[in-house]
Amino acid sequence: MEKFYLNGKWKIQSNSYDTEGDVPGSVYSALLKNGLMEDPFYRDNEAKALAVMDEDFTFSRSFNYQKKSESVLLVLEGVDTLCDIYLNDKHVAYTDNMHRTYFFEVAHLLNDGENHIKAIFHSYDAYIKAKSKERRLTDGSYATMVGFQYVRKAFYMGGWDWGPMLPDAGFWKDLYLINGDLPRITDVRILQKHCDGKVFLTVNATTSRPAEVKIMVETPSGEEIEVKSGEQTQIKNPKLWWPNGYGEHPLYKVVTTCVFNGKTVDQNEKKIGLRTLVISREKDEWGEEFCYKINGVKIFAFGADYIPEDNILSRLSRERTQKLINDCLFANFNSIRVWGGGFYPHDYFFDLCDENGIIVFLDLMFACAALPWTTEFIDNITAEIEDNLRRVRHHACIGVISGNNEIEEQASVQGWWKEDEKQGYLKIFEDIIPKIIERECPEISFVPSSPSSHGGFVEPTNENVGDSHYWQVWHGFLPFSEYRKHYFRFLSEFGFQSFPNMKTIEEFTLPEDRNPFSRVMELHQKNGSANGRILSYLAQTYLYPSKVEDVVYASQLLQAEAIKYGAEHFRRNRGRCMGALYWQLNDCWPVASWSSIDGYGRYKALHYEAKRFFEPIHISCEEKGEYTTRQAIVDERYYDYKTTAKIFVNNDTLNDVSGTVKWQLCNVSGTVIQKGSQELFVKALSYSSLDELDFNKTDVKSNYLAFSFVVDGKTVSSGLVLFTKPKHFDFVDPKVEVEVIGGHIKVKANALAKYVFISN
Repeated sequence: MEKFYLNGKWKIQSNSYDTEGDVPGSVYSALLKNGLMEDPFYRDNEAKALAVMDEDFTFSRSFNYQKKSESVLLVLEGVDTLCDIYLNDKHVAYTDNMHRTYFFEVAHLLNDGENHIKAIFHSYDAYIKAKSKERRLTDGSYATMVGFQYVRKAFYMGGWDWGPMLPDAGFWKDLYLINGDLPRITDVRILQKHCDGKVFLTVNATTSRPAEVKIMVETPSGEEIEVKSGEQTQIKNPKLWWPNGYGEHPLYKVVTTCVFNGKTVDQNEKKIGLRTLVISREKDEWGEEFCYKINGVKIFAFGADYIPEDNILSRLSRERTQKLINDCLFANFNSIRVWGGGFYPHDYFFDLCDENGIIVFLDLMFACAALPWTTEFIDNITAEIEDNLRRVRHHACIGVISGNNEIEEQASVQGWWKEDEKQGYLKIFEDIIPKIIERECPEISFVPSSPSSHGGFVEPTNENVGDSHYWQVWHGFLPFSEYRKHYFRFLSEFGFQSFPNMKTIEEFTLPEDRNPFSRVMELHQKNGSANGRILSYLAQTYLYPSKVEDVVYASQLLQAEAIKYGAEHFRRNRGRCMGALYWQLNDCWPVASWSSIDGYGRYKALHYEAKRFFEPIHISCEEKGEYTTRQAIVDERYYDYKTTAKIFVNNDTLNDVSGTVKWQLCNVSGTVIQKGSQELFVKALSYSSLDELDFNKTDVKSNYLAFSFVVDGKTVSSGLVLFTKPKHFDFVDPKVEVEVIGGHIKVKANALAKYVFISN
């Protein structure tokens, strides 16, 4: 399809600004490029950047165009958000949904020759404040602009408990003109049928007006198969798509060509993976399972929750997302959850997940708020959801679609939700959206909310049914050991905060800002008084640091240990629990948060630890010691405690594994006090364990347990545990030595060095 692009240089004006900017682009990207505003991520600049958006902004440009038909469509793939469009000073349309693609007939407004297009972006804050004055809708985010749910704009742009209030405006995707008289491909629906090892494809192509359609399927090896629209075709020697860790991720290319009067006028290309993928919800002894079932195999989901990668969308790119997906592969992810308060990711996000075997748990873009449920609003979101499902439903990576993030849970638990707001919720998420899913992609598993059990506000937090979010460790201030009291079927959110890396902090602060309770550091902490919470948890676990660098380092150790404690427990209960997606993978700016990769792309300790606790073959230990059975060291001495350990090996591969579990009880200097080994056979997709070891109240201040799993002479997994809190363990100076030899770093220690961080 021939497109006349309107991208490029536009004038951008308001009462206070007159400049130029690139489209796709935004107010912020233009002002930053032209030196008219300071970096909104630096120090306390966020407030000044927010004030910029109190004004309306006009984007405009002239262009030359020659009409070739009686119908010309203006296509807006992404306009953010409250915008009046004018062509040659005549009103074209008003847009109010950044998640939609708009088509407007403009032939009657176009000149042959010079034309002028203008877009007036209205103040988001002014709009939502006026709507909230009419009626304040309930929300549970606590950290965003009042009334955010009135606009179909990415919710996080108005702030979240990890993100700034930066409600940018502009064109975030392409806009162009097309010939409306020529037929174009409006939809390509690809259905798979798997039966007795055979795979059949049915491709249904729809065009805007009658035309010839040709469809070609190209196999991963380059062989071409011609298929007819609407007819079932068998794919010989099918190569199945598997998630990371279970096999290859081959993709088939489906090319649909629209021919009119003997000429190609439009073409659509999609890549698919041949697989079956559903959420299995079979009843069992505990309730009802919730797990990915891929090609008939039930797998444990390893991963984290994904939020938008930036607040300024023009800075996003395939290359940037590729790096993030590579980071996921580094940490052995096979799944990622797209959180519902951002925007539907670009096509390249799903392409990259397809190519790398990352299953996507996809929220629709609704989160933590009651919504208006007028006819106009429902029509708007219906078009939005249809647009996006048709765009992404063919992707091999889509594992489940969730209607929203946490709205059912909040509506059920929070006592201040109004009755009509609950009725609106049920109408949207348990009537309107399920019907859209049934119409557009019934083959993809759907849940009305995350978390949810039965729907209809019935026990949304029942951990024996559906997916769960668990926040008593962190928001509830409970200790890490609390994880071991729970056996969630699929935990799609659990998290613990830390500070970003010190180098990141140095990039957004001045030296005088570098105290956890300074104004700037608290402005880069959106979860209320959470810097104090980090330090409170820290004081319960480690000796109190004396320098800010040590506070940052210790906070990341704390976060890594917290998530590891939970993830290993859930893996040890494989079969009952079948997923652990921690909150959260990434940040959209430099901030203290739950992420394992900070806002400038630097790994925190958690991301390195995730690589270990998400190993396909992983050894872990359920230890009992002073801090698990005797909470306070001031308890009377008859308050008994044990020092026992039960060692588990998880095998989340498709092959059985045999190896040797080796363990050593050592003192702090590395002297072996007691040791043992045992052969262990672990079936594919299961776990095994040794009998509990009793160390007879070993000296918890000086002794620790190290363990490993050795297969064919190679250590495939290892770990160690203490029997008391680290602050009460008598660490000695390990005299760590670091040597760089070529491209390798050699680290040597004379005693236990439990946490070593290397940076340049």
